[in-house]
Amino acid sequence: MAAQLMTSGCRGCEAAAAFSGGNTSCFAFKPAASHPWISRRTNVLRKALSHEQRCTALPARHQRRSFCTVAASASATADGGAGAGQPAGIALGPIQRMVAFQQAFWKFLRPHTIRGTILGSIAVTARALIESPVELDWGLLPRAMLGVLALLAGNGYIVGINQVYDVNIDKVNKPFLPVAAGELSPALAWVLCIGLAVSGLVITAANFGREITMLYGFGLFLGTIYSVPPLRLKRFAVSAFMIIATVRGFLLNFGVYSATRAALGLSFKWSPAILFITCSVITFATVIAITKDLPDVEGDRKYGIETLSTRMGTRAVAFLGSGLLAANYITAITLALRMQQAFRVPLMVGANVLFCIYLWYETARVDAAKYTQPAIAAYYRGIWNLFYAQYAVLPFI
Repeated sequence: MAAQLMTSGCRGCEAAAAFSGGNTSCFAFKPAASHPWISRRTNVLRKALSHEQRCTALPARHQRRSFCTVAASASATADGGAGAGQPAGIALGPIQRMVAFQQAFWKFLRPHTIRGTILGSIAVTARALIESPVELDWGLLPRAMLGVLALLAGNGYIVGINQVYDVNIDKVNKPFLPVAAGELSPALAWVLCIGLAVSGLVITAANFGREITMLYGFGLFLGTIYSVPPLRLKRFAVSAFMIIATVRGFLLNFGVYSATRAALGLSFKWSPAILFITCSVITFATVIAITKDLPDVEGDRKYGIETLSTRMGTRAVAFLGSGLLAANYITAITLALRMQQAFRVPLMVGANVLFCIYLWYETARVDAAKYTQPAIAAYYRGIWNLFYAQYAVLPFI
């Protein structure tokens, strides 16, 4: 499990010293074991700092302004309790427990997917408003914010339910995730998933009508059969990327664009820009679906999860993903040149040329690094950066 930094002010160090019988070394606080959302692995005592790291060794002017920082130990004491000679811990108070839960919940939501959902929603909404002949009514803004909240709740449910059922695999592939790390108990993870799904459905049904609610529910259904037995369609490469492409590529763009036009009193009508971004994001979602398994080959093979990465190898899958994205950018450039009345050609062409260069750089870098875990992780982040960038230019093309 990734090391966590536990901090306390120098006054806290003095209080801890008094509690431990005069030892002035700073040490981390021990969370109360009675709280199920706190990891047992984070409920252990941390090693005391050396004499050189004591707060009292700092000049007085630094003691007033600095914190004593302790890195969490990843030693065997994480499972077996405090080592010999370690000071007794102090239970976390309500505020510290709340902060610990918030941090675990944020990781549970998978922030990189949240950024994509927020950026996509804003970009598609902005494009719908730009194309609309109707004057913007700012009174619709609260309703639009509720729509984004519903999308984030649905996103949280889909990534959360995946963590619940992938906990053993994640202990191998992604031990930093909160359920695999024990920072959230399976029971609490279930409560969060159910709460996210129900709240998203309620918000959608109360504000966006029957059609959008049915689309929203269909998205939750696809996210469920992706991860939950007996179907668990993520086991199969084709069904996995089809689900991701449908949810993130079609449902998000069509749903947000349709809801925005409906709020403006307009009927749905495809525009060249929205049709382009929908097809482009379907390609992106397909690439994300096949490359997301690149760092997970070891755990997937151990638990019998069949992916393109386990069948073809990391290098072949990386080149396949990069090839699909390159074809997407070439198509965008060609489209702009042939439909000059529908797009701003200099921006459309220039942006996609830059995207191609960045893609080539990331692909060359991961290949030169021989597909080590850090290099694969950087390559995957690069794909998400390109995904964000595609949405970022949408309102202006």
